[in-house]
Amino acid sequence: MKYMKLGSKPDVFQTDGNSIRFVTTELATDIVITVGDVKFYLHKFPLLSKSSRLQTLVASTNEESNDEVDISDIPGGPAAFEICAKFCYGMIVTLNAYNVLAARCAAEYLEMFETIDKGNLIYKIDVFLSASIFRTWKDSIIVLQSTKSLQQWTENLKVINHCVDSIASKASMDPSEVDWSYTYNRKKLPSESGLDSHWNGVRKQHTVPRDWWVEDLCDLEVCLYKKVILAIKAKGRTSSDVIGEALRAYACRRLFSSLDNAVNNGLDCTKHCAALETTVSLLPAEKGSVSCGLLLKLLRASCLLGSGENYREDLIKRIGTQLDRASVSDLLLPADSSDDAMYNVDMVTSILEEFMLHHKDGSEPKLQEDDDTMDLADNLINSISISSKLGAVTKLIDAYLSEIAKDPGLPLEKFIALAESLPPASRPVHDALYRAIDVYLKEHPTLSKSEKKRICALMDCRKLSADASAHAVQNERLPLRVVVQVLFFEQVRQSSASAAVPSAPHSFLLPREDGTSCGSSRSATTTATEDEQWAGVVGAPASTSGGDASSLRSVSLAASKRGEGAGGKKKAKGGAVVPAPAKRVLGKLWSGKASNGENSGSDDTSESPAGSLNQEETKSTPSRITRHSVS
Repeated sequence: MKYMKLGSKPDVFQTDGNSIRFVTTELATDIVITVGDVKFYLHKFPLLSKSSRLQTLVASTNEESNDEVDISDIPGGPAAFEICAKFCYGMIVTLNAYNVLAARCAAEYLEMFETIDKGNLIYKIDVFLSASIFRTWKDSIIVLQSTKSLQQWTENLKVINHCVDSIASKASMDPSEVDWSYTYNRKKLPSESGLDSHWNGVRKQHTVPRDWWVEDLCDLEVCLYKKVILAIKAKGRTSSDVIGEALRAYACRRLFSSLDNAVNNGLDCTKHCAALETTVSLLPAEKGSVSCGLLLKLLRASCLLGSGENYREDLIKRIGTQLDRASVSDLLLPADSSDDAMYNVDMVTSILEEFMLHHKDGSEPKLQEDDDTMDLADNLINSISISSKLGAVTKLIDAYLSEIAKDPGLPLEKFIALAESLPPASRPVHDALYRAIDVYLKEHPTLSKSEKKRICALMDCRKLSADASAHAVQNERLPLRVVVQVLFFEQVRQSSASAAVPSAPHSFLLPREDGTSCGSSRSATTTATEDEQWAGVVGAPASTSGGDASSLRSVSLAASKRGEGAGGKKKAKGGAVVPAPAKRVLGKLWSGKASNGENSGSDDTSESPAGSLNQEETKSTPSRITRHSVS
């Protein structure tokens, strides 16, 4: 820290209690200066020789006042006046970043100009500020912080502008030119402090990060921080992602760290509102300069504070452009106090609509007749990128649906509207959507038959994996029609898989080298089914055709144990042959649903793979050793 010593005489100021200050000299004092609660017993000559204002005040006093002057409105208070008084006496006084601004304002108040005396205090302080303070990173920040209590004077003296420009210039420097201790919070390395036992005495040049300055500025008040960031932007030498990191650090320190406690305890949130408004107003316009997580946290803060309606729309647009980088926890925005639900689903729906608006035009590559090879490649890459983002957003929204489905106050219309906001082609497999529907049915057991049909209509039974189908068959919360559809499409899948496997001859023999015969070593050909493709999207292991068949047999056998068995094959209407296991399942489901009512739901029966769509576990079955749950 830079400092400056003024004067050469010893300091002879004494204190008598807390309210009296005097100078111990042979001459009796002849003037009393009152500053607030403190009285200074001093001498006229040294003071009046350097202060034009004291000359005027003393000249205006009468004999009855006994030369008492009240200057309680002096900026900086008694401490700042004492510095000025010591300077007038020629006593030693030390100026540094913590007291120089108060002394400068007090000197301005006392009118200690060069016209009164050469080398007066104002001149000396201005030289110290320009030659030392404004050239030092830390001192500039300290002085800027001290302007809060002296705002009226510092604005007139343009000290704030000088501090802001100094800080902005240093923050905009090339990091390779930064050679000072560049942050308050950075711990010195052992080689820097000389404590490293293996240090050979050679100081290595450590790389300074581009955002070296962001933590130091977090101590500034909101109004001062805004001035500094705007000045840094105006310099034009700092990238937008560094500005975004600075805003993230400031929001974490000034907003997010204490917001929940303030809101829950009903504390004054004025400072939080100011920090939120300032952070949002300073966000860089460049796409990707601010993380999607930070934008969602700012939107959440806006919801908690009940303010910022004017810039919520801008936040929603920004989030919509990079929704694929969000997380489920960030999307759990609190609902308004007037809403019975826990989460603000309407706002998430608006964000999703904004995302679809930005990506709907690029879902397919657009080619023109005169496009060259590079244009074709660019279009294909763009198409693949958009498809990847859409897939990530689909997984995100389905996981979000599973979370908000646990809210008893969530209306069915909002759940359906959000689920339908995604195009059908974005869900090659419906396991995650089925899980969200199942959670909603469990948390809302009073749904009517028509409401159950509406929510289950979101799901395409043909796009359920074998494991999800096995869970759905045993799920008594689902309407009977849905269960029958699941069984039907599993039967179709089994038939398609069986038809794709050619039957090998029973006695096809190959000759051995010794002239004897042996059986054919040819294995049955497996054909990839639609289930393989769906499972591949959610990360589940691909199923072979044999696996599909055995899975259906497991489903049928498991379901048939719940009802009364009926052996043999029976011909269905029209002469079609219905397999006995499937027939037994249908019979049991029909009898069970008819007796209990289609609206009855058991909370424990359908939990049978114990969250098979959410947790990974393995089960042993006769046809498959391991069974992977759908994630």
